[in-house]
Amino acid sequence: MARLAASVAHGNSGQRGRLTYWDVAYALDMGIACLISYYIITIALAGFVDQASDYLGGMWAAVATVFVFRDTRVSSMRAGLDRLIATLVSFALCLVYLLIFAFSPVGLGALIAIGTLVMMLLGRRDDIVTTGITTAVVMVVAAMSPAGAWHQPLLRVVDTVVGIAVGVAGKWIASSLFGRLPGAPPQ
Repeated sequence: MARLAASVAHGNSGQRGRLTYWDVAYALDMGIACLISYYIITIALAGFVDQASDYLGGMWAAVATVFVFRDTRVSSMRAGLDRLIATLVSFALCLVYLLIFAFSPVGLGALIAIGTLVMMLLGRRDDIVTTGITTAVVMVVAAMSPAGAWHQPLLRVVDTVVGIAVGVAGKWIASSLFGRLPGAPPQ
């Protein structure tokens, strides 16, 4: 424990085995932001969706929070915009598909391929992975609950927007409160 305290007190961010006070504040803030995202979704949706959808929504909001939580405010905002665009493309594709068809593995593959092409056309090749992951999650969850499958894109976009908002806000708050700690990057 004494070694950890010494490592934190005198560490340099980015060095293996060394942590700064900023690193600890960053980690705690990210954890708290994820907890807030999870609770916002699970409390807000309680009673409107089944328990599995409630938990999935909380998890998806926390994932979005982690995704946008970056070292600087600008990086966090950029990641939030990237995540939102990728999610909206996936949302639109999945919603249209699920309003017309039931889940199928071929449909999953087709939507991922179409999403990839859309992101390429938008000049957002770095966001193809996020679009593909979001599409895969929405479609597989829709397969697990086919009765209300078309609800899944709607629920996941809400989860993601909450996660993005909490992640970006959490980053801004942390930067404001702890930005002068040793090891803090320029904000």
